[in-house]
This record gives sequence, structure tokens and C-alpha cells, in this order.
Amino acid sequence: MKQKILLLSVLLMLGLGASAQPQQRPSGKPYAYIIKGGHVIDPKNNINEVMDVAITAGTRGMPARPAIPARPAEGNRPARPALPAREAVPAVEGKVALVAKNISADQADRIIDAKGLYVTPGLIDLHVHFFWGHDGSYLKDAATALPADGFTFRTGVTTVVDAGCTGWRDFELYKKRTIDASQTRVLTMLNIVGTGMDGRGENNIDEMDPVKTAEMAKKYPKDIVGVKLAHFSGRTWVPTDRALEAGRLANIPIMVDFGSADPYLPLDSLFNVKFRPGDIYTHAFGGNGTDSPDGRESIVDMNGKVKPYVYKARDRGIVFDIGFGGASYLYNQGVPAIKQGFYPTTISTDLHTGSMNGPMKSMENIMGLFMATGMPLKDVITASTWNPAKAIKREELGNLSVGSVADIAIFKVNEGNYGWPVRGGKIAGKQRLQTEMTIRAGNIVYDLDGIGQPVGPTPAAAAAGR
Repeated sequence: MKQKILLLSVLLMLGLGASAQPQQRPSGKPYAYIIKGGHVIDPKNNINEVMDVAITAGTRGMPARPAIPARPAEGNRPARPALPAREAVPAVEGKVALVAKNISADQADRIIDAKGLYVTPGLIDLHVHFFWGHDGSYLKDAATALPADGFTFRTGVTTVVDAGCTGWRDFELYKKRTIDASQTRVLTMLNIVGTGMDGRGENNIDEMDPVKTAEMAKKYPKDIVGVKLAHFSGRTWVPTDRALEAGRLANIPIMVDFGSADPYLPLDSLFNVKFRPGDIYTHAFGGNGTDSPDGRESIVDMNGKVKPYVYKARDRGIVFDIGFGGASYLYNQGVPAIKQGFYPTTISTDLHTGSMNGPMKSMENIMGLFMATGMPLKDVITASTWNPAKAIKREELGNLSVGSVADIAIFKVNEGNYGWPVRGGKIAGKQRLQTEMTIRAGNIVYDLDGIGQPVGPTPAAAAAGR
């Protein structure tokens, strides 16, 4: 028994030591990885050609841990060896070190073969619902929402913005459970309703406190990037005005998701009277899609024309976000808008369990839909990286500038006959995006086909160095 405990102790110590080490041992080479031969699309830096990208490696932080005493075997419970105290290990973000033609392969520990693939900044999904839990309801601390890391990296997403799951009353619980527990960078639009998106209180004007909302936003400026108004049903501007007041007090944008009103609140008034430049209208290609005056107005009229005041709003700097969701993209809105050159400012999912297995599916799927309707790939990437970074005033994100955090997505464009069923029709297309690799802060967090590894067994020397 003593020998078994000793062996277990040694194995645990080896495992703990390995987990605290960087992914690469110091080799004297300047770069951890070179992504070689991929077609780089970096809208901020106007790059759209085959280039190499060199990056430094990152390490995940680990909290401090006190010493844990040994525990003898008792009943059906096995013995546990003593574990020593561990000091906190700070996180280190890997950075983009160089973007250039033909970077020498011997300058990096590992080569990522991206020939025939597209290399972009990590995607930023501006509209998700990630307050996952069991104690709440609807999209607040409930199973309808999702845990971040399981639904981001596999689709090239490295940053998300939670769109209003939590209000000021519960934000600190959300921060503990989701933001601080996720490797995905999770940012938040704070719901103007203090109780958040619980499915019961979003029509409660008394819970819409701009001062309390702004105070929480100013307390956590690294985490809270906006204010969300969602699902309010009623013909009054009071909720919008309170969200705007919170946004002014905290100097952050607001995102509006109208509920319904009879007759509807006119979008011209929202865009060109209420909104400030930089405020965000989500579900931009949704609405009732008819000539009915009730419910939620749409931006394309019944003749298939984008309404003139919508162009005026875009020129003012209003952000038009997709927020595809379960039923917030209409064929008679999205298809004619793209044909007229009215592209969304930002592409986002509205990701939750009610949308992920329907037409929406994922960020890469929606990006493919926009390509199928005629939006060029470069513009699709812009709406999924640099534009959302600007919309949330985080311009250090969404680009591959030297010195930027190494959040990177690598995609394959598959050719075939594909279809995108949407509300009111089906869109056909010939190309579909597939995420091959995602790198978050210099760490490979998703690698579909092992493009960062040689074919065959890993040599012993290489295995010992990883």
C-alpha cells in the first residue's frame, strides 16, 4: 500500500508540474509557432493575401493552492497523498510577433501548415447568452444558456459578448461563474433590467435603473462593454431612454432588441432621434417582415427596398447587428438587403440552446450564409472581427497587428451544394466555412485535422519537449 501511495504521489507531482509549464520549452527560437502559407485576411491592417504569421506562446494562469495533507484509505475511499502548496501562476498572453512573406521555418518551435486555408483574427461574436446554470430561469443562470468554452473555439470564436443575461443585481455572480471560469474572453452587455433575462421581469420598468446599471459598469470596465434593452413589449420609449441614460453615464454603447408594440415603435425614431452614433440595433434582419403596423418594424419594405432612413442611420454610425437567433433572420429582409449592398455591421449568433440546433447553428454557418447571399468573404470577416471590436470599443482585439494578443482562427472553404433554411425561405450556396484551428492568447485550443502536427508518430524528442 505504501508503495502504491508513493507511486501515486510521484505521478501527481509530475502531472502538476507539467500543467504549470508553458506549452513549449524555451528553445532559444524567437517564435512558438509560425502559421505558414495561409491566406491572411486582416481588415484592420488591410491585408488580404498569402502571408505567414509568427506568434509567441501563452500560458494559462493557475490560482494559488494551500498544502493538502495526506488522507489514509477509509472504507471504499482510496488513500490520497499529501500535496504541497502551490503559488499562483500568472497568465501570459501569447502575441502576434510578425506578419510577413516567407518567415523562415527554423525561427519557430512548431510550424502550422495553413496552405489552402484562410487565416483571420479570432472571431468576435457580439450576441450570445452564456449565463449557464440551474438556479435561475430562461437565459439567466439556467440551462437554456450555454457554458462558453464548449461552443466557441470549435467555430473560430475567441471573444463573445453576452447580450443582457445579467443585470446589475447578479453581475458579480455571472462574473464568477462565467467570465472568470472561461478561457474564452467573455464580455458583457449589462441588462438595463436589474434582475436580468429571467423571462419574467423584462417588462418591469421599475427594475430599469440607469444609475445602478452605470455604477456596476464603471466598477467592472474590463468586463462590461455596453447596456442591453431586450424583449420589452409596450408602446413607450421609457425603457430605451433609461438604457440610453445608463450608456451615457458609463460612456458605453447600448444594444436594443425590441419586443413588440401595437402599433410598433418606429425604427426611424430609434435610429435617427434616440440612438447616438455607435449604438447597436440587433436582430437587424428580423422584425415582422410584413406591412402590418403591429409588432416590430423591419428595415426592408414590402417592395424589397431598404428604407431610406436606414441608410441615413448607417451613415450616422449606427451599428446593425445580426443576432440571428431562433427566428431573427427573415429571407425577405436579409436577401434583398445584401443584394442592395446593405451589409450588416456585425455578424453574431444569439447563441443559446433554443437557436444552436435550428437554422442558426454556429458563427461559421451564419458567415457562410452571408457569403451565399453575395457578401464577399473579406466583408464577412470584417463583420466578424474588426467591426465588432470597434463596436465595443476594444480595438486591441479583432486584428493581427504586431503586439496584439494572438487570437487567431484558421478556416477551410469547402466547395459543394449547401443550403441555409431561414424564416421564410431557403438560401442555396456553393461554399461553406469549416474551422480548422483556433488559437486563443497564443494557445492552440482547437485543431480539427491536426494541422499543427506532423503525420505519423510524434518523435520521442519532440514529445519530451511538448
